[in-house]
Amino acid sequence: MTRYLLACLALALLSACHPDDSARPQAGRPMNSAETALHLAKVQAAAHAGDQDALRHEMGQMNDDMRRAMKLPDASRPIDPESARAAAKRVPGVHSVVWLDRTNLLALVDRNDLRSMTTIDAICTELDPLGDTLAVVVHLQSRVARTGDELETIHRNCQLAEGDRAMLQAVKKVDVIPPEIRAEHAAQQDPGRDAARTRRKADEAAKLLEASTPEM
Repeated sequence: MTRYLLACLALALLSACHPDDSARPQAGRPMNSAETALHLAKVQAAAHAGDQDALRHEMGQMNDDMRRAMKLPDASRPIDPESARAAAKRVPGVHSVVWLDRTNLLALVDRNDLRSMTTIDAICTELDPLGDTLAVVVHLQSRVARTGDELETIHRNCQLAEGDRAMLQAVKKVDVIPPEIRAEHAAQQDPGRDAARTRRKADEAAKLLEASTPEM
């Protein structure tokens, strides 16, 4: 028994030397070999001691580590949609929040500079106590956008890198802006360009008319 306890202590000290420096919990990373060895040592110690509660706890921790490495959301910890909406609206600058489906959460912010990964992190942090945020992708739009770039939506899974998705999680395209809408916003920003295009079309039409009209 002493041997197992010493092994647990040594591995705990080893894993403590390599803390996770990420601001947000991250899934999709390989299982940490030191932490896995520590869990195995604790499982053996619990089994020898006949401690069924400790045994179940350590086995559960190992299963959770494996699930996160596989980017598989925990179905036993779903997030309540209405609680999530209320929590996300507590983030400064978030004006409104709506669920697009059971996975994708869309938030509108009051300023263009708040359309950022920092705001997504803040929303995910508010959602953390409600369940497994690996099942949530947060989308941000600016409600005061005026240009095509400002209209574009940014998005990220709460526990994964930008562009990555959890297992079986489809990509939701929210930021597809029709070309005519982009052109309209561009014209609003540069009225002279729209006027020049109108004059150019008029000149082309006049030349075409002149070429197709027979001489008297």
